[in-house]
Amino acid sequence: MKFIEYPDRELMMIDLADRLSSELKNALLTHERATFCVPGGTTPGPAFDSLSASKIDWSRVTVLLGDERWVPEDHPRSNTRLVRKRLLVNQAASAQLQSLHTDAATPEEALEELGDEVRKVLPINVLLLGMGGDMHTASIFPGADRLDEALADTAPPVMALRAEAAAEPRMTLTAPVLQGALSTHILITGPEKRAALERARSLSPREAPVKIVLNDATVHWAE
Repeated sequence: MKFIEYPDRELMMIDLADRLSSELKNALLTHERATFCVPGGTTPGPAFDSLSASKIDWSRVTVLLGDERWVPEDHPRSNTRLVRKRLLVNQAASAQLQSLHTDAATPEEALEELGDEVRKVLPINVLLLGMGGDMHTASIFPGADRLDEALADTAPPVMALRAEAAAEPRMTLTAPVLQGALSTHILITGPEKRAALERARSLSPREAPVKIVLNDATVHWAE
């Protein structure tokens, strides 16, 4: 794990956007297309704002969500909605979005369809993740109903998970897909999450799912 501490969040977001932009450009030098996997939530918004203005050949980039709440795409808690609003604008408007949501009533009903779509855009060239105070990443939560299956080397690319800490059913990428990323970044803020990150280093993936990507990740942190 590489840990980068920044003096403030603004500088962190600018630096992170520059790093992601550089890695995507490098990926496109050797690949016809690149897959950029992103988290939901509001924390990465400022980095997305900067990144969306980067002069990348976004028409050759597929933006893939790491997880999704099973709510309509116009719902305030939809990760897809936030990514469309903060990242897929300006220069990045020409990127292709691979959502993890369909019109199916439950995520289980969409597993086969979404699994087939995700397989087409793997491996992930550049992966950006967040981490919760409970040390979950994507929607792989400690204590989730199918946690062991999601962590298994034989897991399908996407799974539907439910957890007490998650207000809605979730669709998430699984451990093999996240571990297969060619470059991994984790974005966290505040003392609580820094302390959680330190705890995760000595715990098992079942206790701290973020552990599955921690060894090869660059962690970006600011107070």
